Amino acid sequence: MELLERVRGGKVSVERALERLRHLPFEDLGFAKVDHHRALRQGCAEVIMGEGKEAGEIVAIARAIQKKGANVLITRLSPAKMAALRGKVKGLRYHRAARAATWTGKPIRIQGRGVILIVCAGTSDIPVAEEAALSAEMMGNRVERLFDVGVAGIHRLLENKEKLFSAAVLVVVAGMEGALPSVVAGLVDKPVIAVPTSIGYGASFHGVAALLGMLNSCAAGVTVVNIDNGFGAGFAAGLINRV
Repeated sequence: MELLERVRGGKVSVERALERLRHLPFEDLGFAKVDHHRALRQGCAEVIMGEGKEAGEIVAIARAIQKKGANVLITRLSPAKMAALRGKVKGLRYHRAARAATWTGKPIRIQGRGVILIVCAGTSDIPVAEEAALSAEMMGNRVERLFDVGVAGIHRLLENKEKLFSAAVLVVVAGMEGALPSVVAGLVDKPVIAVPTSIGYGASFHGVAALLGMLNSCAAGVTVVNIDNGFGAGFAAGLINRV
C-alpha cells in the first residue's frame, strides 16, 4: 500500500515499483515457503511437484496458491495421491496421461506467438510428453501433439512434415537410444528441446543412454533437459515461444 501510494504521488516511478514488486516476500507455511510472486517474475505461478510430498502438504500449498488467484499445476501426481486430494482442493482436475492435476481459477491467456509441437517417439514415452504438453498449455501456449513417430518407422515422422515445419518450438521426447531429436533437428529451422526418457531395455540404463545420445547430437541447435523432465521442457518451450 505504501509503495502504491508513493507511485500515485509521483515519488516512485512505475518501473522502479515493478522492480520492487518482483522481490516481495513469500508465504511461509512452516514446511514450505510459497513463492506467490513467481508469476510476476517468470510469467508462470509456482508449480507443485507432487512426488515426495505428503498429500496434506500438497493440499496446503495448493490452497495457498488458490487464495492468491493463481492457477495451480501439480506434477508427478500418482492416482493414489490424487485420490487423497479429492474434496480437499476445490475444482482440482486430474490428467492421468500427464500424471498431473490442474486448477484454473482464471482463464489461461494465450501468450505464445506460435504453436509448440510435442513430438513423441513411442507410446511408452507419452506420460513424459503429456507432462510437457500440459506444462506448456498452462503457461498460455497453443500446443499440438505428434505421438508414436520414432525412428524405427521413420516414414511416420516424414508423413507429418507440415506439422514439423509450421511449429515455432519443438519438444522431442524419446527413450531407447534417443535418436529422434537429432532427426527432427536435422529437418527444421526452429528450436528443438530434447527430452530423454527412462524407457528402454537393460543397456539403456534407465535413460542414461538416451541422455548421452541427445547430448552428443550431430544436429546443431538441440537443447537437452534431464531424464523424464517433461515439465522442464514444456516450461522452456513456453519461454522461447514468448520471446
